[in-house]
Amino acid sequence: METLLEVRDLHKSFNVGGTPLAGKRLRLTAVDGVSFTLRRGETLGLVGESGCGKSTTGKAILRLVEPDSGQVLFAGRDLLQFSARSLREERRRMQMIFQDPYSSLNPRQSVAAIIGEPLRIHGLAKGAELQREVLRLLRTVGLGPEHLDRYPHEFSGGQRQRIGIARALAVSPDLIVADEPVSALDLSIQAQIINLLQDVQQQFELSYLFIAHDLSVIEHISDRVAVMYLGRLVELAPATDLYRAPRHPYSEALLNAVPVPDPKLRRQAPRLLGEPPSPITPPPGCHFHPRCPYARDLCREQRPPLADQGGGHLAACHFSSEVGRFRI
Repeated sequence: METLLEVRDLHKSFNVGGTPLAGKRLRLTAVDGVSFTLRRGETLGLVGESGCGKSTTGKAILRLVEPDSGQVLFAGRDLLQFSARSLREERRRMQMIFQDPYSSLNPRQSVAAIIGEPLRIHGLAKGAELQREVLRLLRTVGLGPEHLDRYPHEFSGGQRQRIGIARALAVSPDLIVADEPVSALDLSIQAQIINLLQDVQQQFELSYLFIAHDLSVIEHISDRVAVMYLGRLVELAPATDLYRAPRHPYSEALLNAVPVPDPKLRRQAPRLLGEPPSPITPPPGCHFHPRCPYARDLCREQRPPLADQGGGHLAACHFSSEVGRFRI
């Protein structure tokens, strides 16, 4: 399959205060050397704890926040080298579905205006043709003509997310970054939105970077899964391989934390030690070593590379061959 998106050594940090006059600034490292590829028609799930840098990675890829360094190759061209005008033209091929279906829609615009706006901006339709296209998009996401003149406050959360999906589809993109698109919805509505995303992916041949913290959602929708911890990718593998046999202790801990509907089953895996370190002062070597049951002196001294474990399964662990000892 053709590679649509390639991210190389992406970095992004934020100034969080300090005392510039004393020559001391505090920087929070949100994305620390992230690299991966995404093929056409593929769904890559990006999972990790809150605050690990998942959303910042997605926004940096689309340049909604400007990366500090790295490369984002979209169809072979580096987006970080584009001018503002060129990037605007390229945005037709890249869209985003936001986490919050309430704040991501303009409350002063009707549904027709919200969905029609990207079509007008890019000069794709106007007049009667614009109205027909907006109605077609509404029907694609399960809404109808009776919703055209309504405003966002008149819809439920699931309906608002459908409007957000229609807006993203309006310009016929190749790539959609879905930033936790179902985390704010009830479970029954989550299933409907996930099924809708899968249907439109097949219909329009889309590629997804699907960001979430819910492992069951990621398993259901993803072809491959990337696990992120404290700004770094620690594992990247086909979904079936990662869920069956993780090769990084953090991935193993995430899977062991998923509730099992069997009160007789006792977990043998130890709990993770302590809390996630601060991204302002991350630990040396492997960021995960203060909480890792497999950690040794090498982990405290050297950062492990994201190395191939065989079969396209990558893991950043010095002792990945030992992982599985605590797997249920």
